Amino acid sequence: VQLQASGGGLVQAGGSLSLSCAASGDSIRRYCMGWFRQAPGKEREFVAAMRWSSGPSYYADFVEGRFTIVKDHAKNTVHLQMSSLKPEDTAVYSCAGSSSVITSEIRNPRHYTYWGQGTQVTVSS
Repeated sequence: VQLQASGGGLVQAGGSLSLSCAASGDSIRRYCMGWFRQAPGKEREFVAAMRWSSGPSYYADFVEGRFTIVKDHAKNTVHLQMSSLKPEDTAVYSCAGSSSVITSEIRNPRHYTYWGQGTQVTVSS
């Protein structure tokens, strides 16, 4: 499966953005889809993931209910809807897919095989 992320941009603190990850070559129903981010000088970290066709969903603690991962099967796309953004959310966000990751490893980027290119999210204070 090939993944193409989009939707990043510059937003003020408290604002919202919706990222999209369009998949081609296979159906996202077959994959656990995740979002990760990497800020300058920091390691890549888990943001959110959704297993198979309809969840459940998993979120990093820092999300605190501000983000929602959604699978749009009709468009073979995964969205990350982000609200109440903070300057510390500034990072390059990447989507990823795995056909075999187990739940206990769902937050580990090493268990994702397919990656889209990143999209920059910048939150100004």
